Amino acid sequence: MKIGVFLKQVPDTETKIRVNGSGDGIETGDIKWIVNPYDEYAVEQALRVKEASGGEVVVVSLGAARTLDAARTALAMGADRAVILDDEAFQGGDALATARALAKVAEKEEFDLVFGGRQAIDSDDSQVPQIAAGLLGWPHATWITGFEQGDGSVTIRRAIGGGTVEVARVTLPAVFTCNKGLNEPRYASLPGIMKAKSKPVARYSPGDLGLEGSIGNDGAAVRLSNYRLPPPRPDGRLLQGETGDQVKELVRLLREEAKVL
Repeated sequence: MKIGVFLKQVPDTETKIRVNGSGDGIETGDIKWIVNPYDEYAVEQALRVKEASGGEVVVVSLGAARTLDAARTALAMGADRAVILDDEAFQGGDALATARALAKVAEKEEFDLVFGGRQAIDSDDSQVPQIAAGLLGWPHATWITGFEQGDGSVTIRRAIGGGTVEVARVTLPAVFTCNKGLNEPRYASLPGIMKAKSKPVARYSPGDLGLEGSIGNDGAAVRLSNYRLPPPRPDGRLLQGETGDQVKELVRLLREEAKVL
């Protein structure tokens, strides 16, 4: 079985984000980059499927040259190969343009199933794996918290709110996005880190995938042109006087200024 994992490199959650001088992006020079946390569940699930059924795990990442660092983390965890799409033509795209490229890799590699994280913590779109599934004509199941492999199909579980859990059977090939609670991602061992340095890494160009003009900024349906940080919160207000007077003043402020009553 050939298992693909869509992997994204994102800023560390503790990174302070700053808008660049032109207002069309963020400053990236001093950012610490990590594997998208939800994608770690995807890597772990792919490794568990391989351990149970055999096969190969291939991580696929689209981004700048530094995205290889994220792929190396997955290789150190136990993935077999990596595919990096760092050609300049792939850069600057939206979810649709990214999904086009990833779907073509899935076709070229002939994956039997694909895992991804439920969403990336930088853009929070939660769109790319689903769009890729649509382009491939494959079924998909999102935000899964349970995975049981059968003969040619998979039974998944996913929370749908109010304590209710949905159970569905999905035929393969298919795309799955993984949520917290599905598994506990393993740490990369020292031998795994050393082996990762010698594991194969392929780089596909747009021509290799039969994609020209439908990827990156040229293929984007949505373009972001202006970045702004949220306005700073106003200072808090300390109410004085007796408790009863404070309550009356608080109600007045909520009704007349905050307009939430």
